[in-house]
Amino acid sequence: MKQKLFYSLVVFFTALSAWAHYFTHSSGLQFTTAAAAIIVLAALLGKATESVSHYAGERVGGFLNATFGNAAELIIAIFLIKEGLFDMVKASITGSIIGNLLLVLGLSVIAGGIKFKQQRFNALLAGHNSSLMLLAVISLFIPAVFMRQLNVPHINQLSLMISGLLIVSYILWLIFSMITHKDVLSDENASDEEEGAIWSKGVSVLILLVATVFVAITSEWLVHSIEAVAKSLGWSEIFVGAFVIAIVGNAAEHSAAIFLAMKNKIGASVEIAVGSSLQIALFVAPTLVFVSLFFGNQMDLVFTSYELAAIGVATFIASSIARDGSTNWYEGILLVVVYIILGTAFYFI
Repeated sequence: MKQKLFYSLVVFFTALSAWAHYFTHSSGLQFTTAAAAIIVLAALLGKATESVSHYAGERVGGFLNATFGNAAELIIAIFLIKEGLFDMVKASITGSIIGNLLLVLGLSVIAGGIKFKQQRFNALLAGHNSSLMLLAVISLFIPAVFMRQLNVPHINQLSLMISGLLIVSYILWLIFSMITHKDVLSDENASDEEEGAIWSKGVSVLILLVATVFVAITSEWLVHSIEAVAKSLGWSEIFVGAFVIAIVGNAAEHSAAIFLAMKNKIGASVEIAVGSSLQIALFVAPTLVFVSLFFGNQMDLVFTSYELAAIGVATFIASSIARDGSTNWYEGILLVVVYIILGTAFYFI
């Protein structure tokens, strides 16, 4: 019964978003319905990736959840690049990183910590994740520092070089963590409870692909209405990108990570939340730099001081909390509080 209701909601909000886009001229209605459609489609993505992880394993499942969860944001960002809204793209990258490190991880730790006094996961993996996030912070920090000393062509060349290195680093990390050191980084604290998959392997993959296609379509509708909505509400591009788009785009990670933590699978939750941030910083952001070349106007990697400060703060506290390989509900509260502080500061910019 619950499954039928969920499928009905997916169809209803997707159809409602299509109607608003093609038959109304209200940007507010178009934005609201598109956001609602993306959220329910992202939830469908989350269910499909959780079903796939039943066949592929917890770590691969976490990676797939992060990847397809980020698909919505990547698609939205590509359409924003096409419109030349580079500042909003960078803000959405910032929002995605801090949203996953603070909000998704924080809510997961709270949800799991309320049910279980202490939850443990692989501390070695947490240490590697922290080092990779520091690499991302350094890579985004360098272009901003040297911006005043370099002209635009050199900044663009530096951005391309850094982007290429980050993509290579991320691919090598996948080889290291999932092939050469797979056993070392496995979660020995994972729960033994196992539930059956919702769908068969073939159906799970098919739903994954179909949901991604519909996310792409509704994302384009969202982008077409977002500028008008932001102006009417008096919101800055940086706030819309860093919080509104990021929360909508990360809906899949939010739901999947929290539910897994409540099943005492905090390792999988950390894999989704931190892994998603790593994927955004080391793969999605650099890829968008190369994608922008196809539209004839290259996006650089020069982020504002506000964005760099937010990413640095999120990385610092998330690393401090996760390094010991254990969590409790109060640590989740700390992460969410920092997220609210940053959100308030961005709102007033």
